[in-house]
Amino acid sequence: MPSLDGRGDAGRRSSRSGTFESGGGELSAPRLRVDTPERAGLDPEETRLLVRDVADLTAGDRPWAAGAVVVAGRGPVIAVREAAGWAVRYSAYDPAAGAGVELPPEARVAMTVDTPFDLASLTKLFTSVAAVQQIERGTLGIDARIGAYLPDFGAAAAHGITVRQLLTHTSGLRPELPLYDCADGGERLALLRAEAPVGEPGAYLYSDLNMLLLQQLLERLTGRTLDVLVHEGITRPLGMTSTAFGPCPGAAATEDQRRPWAKADRGMLRGVVHDENAWALGGVAGHAGLFSTGRDLAVFCRTLLAGGSYGPARVLGPDFVELLLTPPGLGFAVDQPWFMGELSGEGAAGHTGFTGTSLVLDPATDTFVVLLANTVHPVRRAPDSAPRALAGTRMAMAVR
Repeated sequence: MPSLDGRGDAGRRSSRSGTFESGGGELSAPRLRVDTPERAGLDPEETRLLVRDVADLTAGDRPWAAGAVVVAGRGPVIAVREAAGWAVRYSAYDPAAGAGVELPPEARVAMTVDTPFDLASLTKLFTSVAAVQQIERGTLGIDARIGAYLPDFGAAAAHGITVRQLLTHTSGLRPELPLYDCADGGERLALLRAEAPVGEPGAYLYSDLNMLLLQQLLERLTGRTLDVLVHEGITRPLGMTSTAFGPCPGAAATEDQRRPWAKADRGMLRGVVHDENAWALGGVAGHAGLFSTGRDLAVFCRTLLAGGSYGPARVLGPDFVELLLTPPGLGFAVDQPWFMGELSGEGAAGHTGFTGTSLVLDPATDTFVVLLANTVHPVRRAPDSAPRALAGTRMAMAVR
């Protein structure tokens, strides 16, 4: 377990980044560059099959996703950067036919490697990093009770919920609340303040409410809103210029959101957050709301693989990256074969998003895979992470 004071040995060499950190300053971590699989130390045949697999996901009348982008690499090299299918393929969903209403070819929007996506729950990773930044600075205690920061959240405070429990989904809070049905922000906040655990604290129960409470805590602690914290503490220093909370007009389309299959009647969505609760909260939420591109998420992955630094920027110290990624992970899921495939098993970390997004980074092999897809276009469906697991397996095979 890493120390919590963030101090490492002077002159230590990081095996993950290949750069030196020293007590008197840090050398720049290498920036990403696009190069061949061979230059990245990857099997070109396996990376070719990865590209083929992703293209296949967008083919046919009822594809896994209307479109997809894959960005993958090893060390500072992006070895795969490909797009397939459509960012916008459908104008609506026809429930009688059980299929999307396709736009004429000339009206569709092709997917490109620079297309932004609604990240959905990948937003949780950025909220988690923002929290660990406060832990590193000593302004937030990882095992402190949230009642010390949010005394007006009486139900959670009474049950002794801690910051660590929010970050590891062990608070016992239910998965979500119908904030989208509330009349105004005051009613939504009142629901959150009154919400008590439904499960046993300490047991795993994945919940969006954990990140919503963490958002409230961070905003109360710092006096800044979450979008500002993410921009100033993560995306701006890393040069992630395509990553921000919406709206994002050029993003891949998501769902024709209507009841009864959805929780709100909003029509075909593009460039506005898909998650109904995040929408009800104005688009900035601890659990959803960010938009980003494959390239920007590759930078995010590379930063964590390099111990928290990218170029001259440092967003976390190596000890605190280790804290973030040590099982069970803070915000991150660790070693989950159901979406990581064979890349899991030695400390690989990542997350998935309901809209079809995912990322995995593997410190053991210094690799990452970002797979972005609009699987909810034109309508949501039962989750299927087999294509994500296959992408992870392809990368594992490419390393071998």
